[in-house]
Amino acid sequence: MIDEKTAREHVVSAADRLFYAHGVQAVGMDTVRTESGVSLKRIYALFPSKEDLIVAVLRHRTDQWNSGLATAVDGAGTPREKLLAVFDFLAHWFRDDDFRGCAFINVFGELGADSSRVAEVVREQKASFRRDVAALARAAGGPDRLAPQLVLLAEGAQTTAAISGDPDTAAHARAAADTLIRCALEGTDTAGS
Repeated sequence: MIDEKTAREHVVSAADRLFYAHGVQAVGMDTVRTESGVSLKRIYALFPSKEDLIVAVLRHRTDQWNSGLATAVDGAGTPREKLLAVFDFLAHWFRDDDFRGCAFINVFGELGADSSRVAEVVREQKASFRRDVAALARAAGGPDRLAPQLVLLAEGAQTTAAISGDPDTAAHARAAADTLIRCALEGTDTAGS
């Protein structure tokens, strides 16, 4: 019998794959059991409700996102390149065979109105991303208005790439981001304010 940590990892990993591919409402706990190889009794001992499992999957996704973004940003040179690395990270992700858009947006669309816990986890992840981009924008010498603009580009690129199936959406968003960054750093008004 596998230990609790390993069982938990198997269940979260299986649920993550299934939820991302098919949606959380379409996947039952029996399917998670089959995919994970962990008994239903043990799954419910680890996650008393499906909502608990969904929250665990979203927290797992947050860790994956933060790690991937940090790796991309850390690999860039200048503060400006670090901002653009956000879009390079998206470009790499959009080319994954299993790319289905932003898991947080997808789950929020399914359950956000009915589950305050799910909505809270999604909002936490989006707020964390905004803070990360704001820190990068400040380090590049950009004005406060730059970060929300870049976040909108990144979020919009995720949705557009998922719907269109076009991974080049990231390159288009990166080009727009480059223009926004250049204008912001040169003092050109990009917000109309």
